[in-house]
Amino acid sequence: MTTFSRRDFIAGTALLAAGAAVSTLRAPLSWAGSSGLRFDEYVRFDAMGLAEQVRLGAVSPAELLELAINRTEAVNPQINAVVMEHFELARRQVAAGVGGGAFAGVPFLLKDLGVSMADTVTTQGSRFFKDARARQDDPFVRKVRDAGLVVFGKTHSPEFGNSPNTESSLFGATCNPWNLDYSVGGSSGGAAAAVAAGIVPVAHASDGGGSIRIPASACGLFGLKPSRGLVPIGSGDGEVRGGLSAQHVISRSVRDTAAMLDAFAWSNPGRAFDAHSGEGSYIAQMKREPGKLRIAVMQEPLQDFPVDAECIKAVDQAALLCRELGHRVEEAVPRIDMASAAQASGLMSIVSLAHRVALREAELGRAVTEADLEPANWQMLSWGKQIPALDYARGLDALQQAAREMAEFMQDYDVLLSPTLAQVPPKLGVIDMALPLEQFGAVAGRVAAFTSIFNTTGQPAMSVPLYWTESGLPVGVMFAGRFGEERTLLRLAAQLEQAQPWFTRLPKL
Repeated sequence: MTTFSRRDFIAGTALLAAGAAVSTLRAPLSWAGSSGLRFDEYVRFDAMGLAEQVRLGAVSPAELLELAINRTEAVNPQINAVVMEHFELARRQVAAGVGGGAFAGVPFLLKDLGVSMADTVTTQGSRFFKDARARQDDPFVRKVRDAGLVVFGKTHSPEFGNSPNTESSLFGATCNPWNLDYSVGGSSGGAAAAVAAGIVPVAHASDGGGSIRIPASACGLFGLKPSRGLVPIGSGDGEVRGGLSAQHVISRSVRDTAAMLDAFAWSNPGRAFDAHSGEGSYIAQMKREPGKLRIAVMQEPLQDFPVDAECIKAVDQAALLCRELGHRVEEAVPRIDMASAAQASGLMSIVSLAHRVALREAELGRAVTEADLEPANWQMLSWGKQIPALDYARGLDALQQAAREMAEFMQDYDVLLSPTLAQVPPKLGVIDMALPLEQFGAVAGRVAAFTSIFNTTGQPAMSVPLYWTESGLPVGVMFAGRFGEERTLLRLAAQLEQAQPWFTRLPKL
């Protein structure tokens, strides 16, 4: 392996500190000698940067994997992000060769929800699925492997992803790396905590009501929910949920998110929806200037929830930054029957829960019991079993009506800006699935007050880390685009990332 001096390394990484969001160096860097890597070197790169170093021969996939494992063992006892360890599987994959994918040799974590990787358990965050071992990879995991990513574990999710807070009876609470007393959000909270803590630069996440964007906001990361159908949804429960859910990643850099779309989004036979723009790769689109965008600003949610002053302040500062970058920014609110849309989304989620549990009951040959599930999910399951088919059909109609209403609003705007969350990250235990269902719904609904509408409409939406509170907690802002217009959001995100870099801003653990 080529070895370069410490001076070369420091000079190279100084470019990052001077304003580059991520490393774009073309020469191999020194990695503290051949005896091993150091975390302070590893964490200076995003996933694309690490993959480049592998291609250049500056570091091996085995070395990257061991560093990620070491980092997991060092910080996971504090944050509880990684709940399934596949270290030996990953070592065998590396020994067999990682292929030539865009991210060949880069360590990666799957979310413990909605995907199946051969010979591993995916618990869905539930005691009822704690031994559910997959026989084969699902389409999403095959995309992960084709990209050359090395999966060495799975991250914590609340049961079935049905909470915007990552706490479960099966695995406990995931703690926010910025302050261990606070929530990471959910449901991709384990993924966000792992990325924020420097275990990996990017991790798999999914989003059925805000589950990429909520934890990205709470952990100071970039999180894009793609348009409906753009990325294969994994094994999960198909389209029973009405297309509300999307698979993607949470990352520290915009270009990682764009390049992951290139890796995951293309050629998905049999998909129910198709959001491809047909305008070339997302990484190439990201590099273009966004032009002068028409940006609508919405400071209040479409439902009646209070909004923290810090969240409004974050939007005000983001709007000012967008104006300074030359965009046209004005206040405007879409006219949508949000009560009907929210009721329909809830109905889809409840039916999806009943369907998922029924499949598991058939596998086990026994009925689920109250002791198998979180209290909120047990009550939702009892409802889901009783929903008539006509109510489900009416729910689908309501989702499409909301999508049409939002599409009409978006004819006048390229982007809609709002808070990602209606509140700063709450303390652990505030959002508890043991609460009475009505109370749980109220506290959880406030967290997702801004995010869930874009699962209903299927539009792409991203949380961008542009603001921190005085106490040091991240507060993201959300930008939503037209259906299939990921390229517009990625161009804007790259511009914001350059204007106000966040890559080097990391919590201290």
